[in-house]
Amino acid sequence: MTANEPIIRPARRDDLAAINAIYNEEIRTGVATWDYEPWSLEARTRWFEEQEPEEPVLVVEVEGAVAGFGYLSWYRAKAGYRFTRENTVYIDPAHQRRGLGARLLEALVDQARSQGMRALIAQIETSNGASIALHERYGFVRLGIEREVGYKFDRWLDAQPMQLLLPDGGPPAG
Repeated sequence: MTANEPIIRPARRDDLAAINAIYNEEIRTGVATWDYEPWSLEARTRWFEEQEPEEPVLVVEVEGAVAGFGYLSWYRAKAGYRFTRENTVYIDPAHQRRGLGARLLEALVDQARSQGMRALIAQIETSNGASIALHERYGFVRLGIEREVGYKFDRWLDAQPMQLLLPDGGPPAG
């Protein structure tokens, strides 16, 4: 591995300012999140502390700096959904289009498989063609479009749900 090669690793507390900066930039300028108000570092710290220990937040590090992050979260809180997770990936705009999102998504899919998950869900705003294409490269399929379910920057937004089935996941047979 060379010094310039990206590293995927679990996030640490000292990564939270960088994670927060990436997310808050998307709040201000993009529609990958439908949050309106930037997160405080205190809110980001609480969020980090509430993550499931078996489902860590991952970061992609380039030349010693956090260039993006991703994580799995429960798709729905009910027990019947316990074998399904939603995946989330954000890349710093200065590092986009370099394959870092693909590296993070691949790590999240591997993580879901190792935890016995049956399905992964992605909710992507329909104008984010790069994210839709990335998920399709990893086998996610489009499930239809949720029309005008979000509102940001004075316009209605559509969501493109996508799903990846992991055939070996789920409860043990018997």
